[in-house]
Amino acid sequence: MTTKQLLFSATLFLFCCSFITFSCTQSLVFQGSTLPADYIFPTKDTLSVLTWNVEHFVDDYDNPFIRNQMEDKPKDVNKRIDLLAATLKKINADVVVFEEFESRALAMKIAKEKLAGLGYRFFTGSESPDWYMNVVIMSKLPLGVTYSYGSIYTPVVGFKDSLGRMETQNNINARMISAEVRAKADLSFILTGVHLKAGRFKRDTIIREGQVRFLQAQSKRFLKENKNANLLLLGDFNSTPESSEFKLLLNGDKAVQFIDPLANTNVFSHPAEKPFWRIDHILPNKNMMKYLVPNGVKVAEGLDMKALQEISDHLPVVGKFLIK
Repeated sequence: MTTKQLLFSATLFLFCCSFITFSCTQSLVFQGSTLPADYIFPTKDTLSVLTWNVEHFVDDYDNPFIRNQMEDKPKDVNKRIDLLAATLKKINADVVVFEEFESRALAMKIAKEKLAGLGYRFFTGSESPDWYMNVVIMSKLPLGVTYSYGSIYTPVVGFKDSLGRMETQNNINARMISAEVRAKADLSFILTGVHLKAGRFKRDTIIREGQVRFLQAQSKRFLKENKNANLLLLGDFNSTPESSEFKLLLNGDKAVQFIDPLANTNVFSHPAEKPFWRIDHILPNKNMMKYLVPNGVKVAEGLDMKALQEISDHLPVVGKFLIK
């Protein structure tokens, strides 16, 4: 082999190595995508994620496909938007996950008109065609592919439909949504926001268990694609840490190891006026857990409690992660 051929081979090898290294630092769904031309990743060492059920939070436009008094003729819309915006400014989270929030369009409007300068420019959501309580994500950090589960049916084990068949449901599965978040050029995580079935009856618990099993299966899919995937599951689970469905989520599948950073603590998030239990959770998987700041998950602090109670019956919960 000539010297020229050797040099060409060495150059080709270095190019391929560089390409492989670059590819491996990006998660699967971000490969082939790009960023806005003017986007620059933050230089800070931490990021914060907020989950908040904001209780029937709607705009003042009537959606003709939704027949409900709270959506048709909402009250105090502008006041609630002002209170919400003021609170979001104080929390200043990098990623916000709303539950019981009408639409992505409303989040974009609030960000543009009330939160200008904070950097919220990436939005996604999964909206029900005939209901107004949805999960919406608002982010300062770039978002990748959104996984929407509104078409998924989950089982209601032990219950029969009118024809004697095992009951299934997909009425509320649109309230589960996953989206990849690009925290840095070489670091991303898959964020799953949920608002699981409400209610204390046995059927409600069984419906939540069906949703939990689906979330476990989807998480296994993410981990099969990338065993090092950082997963973060959060939202209003309508489940306390002692509940069967919450225990199923943490312990039901050893391949998917979500962790409750607030286990064995007296941190409560609901109801806002006098919290006595925690049904709002932030759960990293074992890969994501290594980025969590010590004592990094908590009910947001230093806020106007009266304003919080006017906004919602839930308190906002924040998680902080080290990404340097």
